[in-house]
Amino acid sequence: MTTHDEVQALAERFNQMAGNLQANVSQLEQRVAERTRELAAANEAKSHFIAAASHDLRQPLHAMGLFAEALRQRSHDPEVASLVNSINESVDALEGLFGELLDITRIDTGGVDVNPSPVRLRELFARLRLHFEPTAFEKGLMLSFRGEHLVAQADPVLLERVLRNLVSNAIHYTDDGGVLVSCRLRQGADGGHLLLQVWDSGIGIAESSLPRIWDEFYQAQTNRPLEAHHRKGLGLGLAIVKRLAGLMGSPISVRSRVGHGTVFSLELPVGKAPRHMGAAHAGMSAKSPLGLTLEDRLILVIEDETAVREGLVVLLQAWGARVASFDTVQSLQEWLDKPAAETPDLLLVDYRLPEGRTGIDALVAARARWPEQRL
Repeated sequence: MTTHDEVQALAERFNQMAGNLQANVSQLEQRVAERTRELAAANEAKSHFIAAASHDLRQPLHAMGLFAEALRQRSHDPEVASLVNSINESVDALEGLFGELLDITRIDTGGVDVNPSPVRLRELFARLRLHFEPTAFEKGLMLSFRGEHLVAQADPVLLERVLRNLVSNAIHYTDDGGVLVSCRLRQGADGGHLLLQVWDSGIGIAESSLPRIWDEFYQAQTNRPLEAHHRKGLGLGLAIVKRLAGLMGSPISVRSRVGHGTVFSLELPVGKAPRHMGAAHAGMSAKSPLGLTLEDRLILVIEDETAVREGLVVLLQAWGARVASFDTVQSLQEWLDKPAAETPDLLLVDYRLPEGRTGIDALVAARARWPEQRL
């Protein structure tokens, strides 16, 4: 039989083991917490680095695109034009990738502000049509819009970013048929809301892939092989859409059938357009076309990146403009101080300039030189 002393000894040993276990668990929890903080700090540092470096990373691409476009305008050789078009497509693709990375980073670091206001869908749809109709036409697709008369209450910049991503994807993955952007008023107990949808007749998304399409770096696979132009991208577009919709507090959903198409649906509050918005729109519609030309126009370019500045000068001169370029506010001021300085027709100004100055300083200096002119 087990004696009382043996039971007490076993109890003491058990208590000792339990104490050691609790101490080990506490140490483990502490190590996990420290590691979590380290990972969070590293992730935040990575995000801040990408945000800070994105400007410098994109500058060479921007300059390359300017030089390529200038070369395309000067060359009449079909083979050279084809090569330049390929360069432009590659530059556009790289700029798109950097743009997606920057968008995700800004959202993750809380760098995106939400400022809801009335958004007239007529103006928004007009900008989307102007941007995407040429691409749709090249693919033989019909791009249609419905519900232009409605007004939404949303952040205009974020809403347009969401729609641009969705319409771009719809055109990208549709080879026959068309894309429809529609908006309808849905009545409800809360007074109703707007249902903004992007429909396409494209290749569709498999049901098994639907839950993951909002994940970063995920690209849905279909039962049919994709063409080469379907393989571009990082798989960040829909992740950006989901996060921007979340920032606006607008539920977003998707339905799809492989081989038949996809529809994305976004719910938005109903907005009320101020009267002056309607009056301004009517006044704009009454104006005649401007008939713009750059021939013999004087344009001032203030840009500190040498490659970008030279690319802008070459391209603007190819379009018939006269160009005066500067790399600092000081060099611009020295030119403005000359009695022979001519009033410019247009200024293209970078924001971040050397010596802690900004493009605003450059504009203030130019307007002070010609206070009676509207620059």
